[in-house]
Amino acid sequence: MQQAKMLITKADGEREAFDAVKLEHSLAHAGASSTTRARIVSHIMHELHPNIMTEDIYRHAFQLLQEHEETPIAARYSMKRAVFALGPSGFPFERFLAEVLKAEGWHTQTGVMMMGRCVSHEVDVLAEKAGKRVGIEAKFHNDPSGKTDVKDALYVKARYDDLKAAPQQSMRVDEGWLVTNTRFTRNAIRYAQCSNLQLIGWNYPRTRGLLSMIEEAKVHPLTCLTTLSEGEKRRLLEQKIVLCKSIQVPHLLQENGVKQSKIPQVIEEANRLCGI
Repeated sequence: MQQAKMLITKADGEREAFDAVKLEHSLAHAGASSTTRARIVSHIMHELHPNIMTEDIYRHAFQLLQEHEETPIAARYSMKRAVFALGPSGFPFERFLAEVLKAEGWHTQTGVMMMGRCVSHEVDVLAEKAGKRVGIEAKFHNDPSGKTDVKDALYVKARYDDLKAAPQQSMRVDEGWLVTNTRFTRNAIRYAQCSNLQLIGWNYPRTRGLLSMIEEAKVHPLTCLTTLSEGEKRRLLEQKIVLCKSIQVPHLLQENGVKQSKIPQVIEEANRLCGI
């Protein structure tokens, strides 16, 4: 079997042919130099074997970026993993999504109780801008293979139809959105298109997926930072701190268990990646 046709296994178990151009594009998108891209693609091609996992390819590429590029490049490349690392609960993801929308000019609240025409609902993110009010269901998956299906779309549509018809004007929404950090099934997309339900997935819709929104808003989760340990990230998330730009105060890091000697490195990385 030729390497160009080598099959790799995705997180959801599906198999596809390895695409060196796709890998190089993702590296270029993160800001890697042409020299580093060529080195990584060559390394991955040499390491390919039948049914290698995409996660293994990512891990190799990430390690090489750390070795051959400045820190922010590796952090940008790891954006999708960084969003997964906001788990295991969906609450940090809701707060992060609210921050992304806030950077777009929306006024946002999380965990809002609202009374619809028939029953009450907890809205993950309530966003308002220019007289428009949107209720958002944030569907977080810990597993990259997780997909948001038509049952979720039906559920969200019914909830926000109830809120649209709320007797009190202050409880009404104009639209309902379903946002996920992974993908939607075909039936979910088909139903949403038919019922006028707004879906936002990692790369859906093509011109305004979650990744595009994050990059345009220049809002990065603190889980992007490679200078923080997993335990340090978790402690910060537990304090409802989700953005790397929020950790510019040294005492905040120190209070959450980051060693004094490491704090300048963390702040420098955050500054370069997130524009503090």
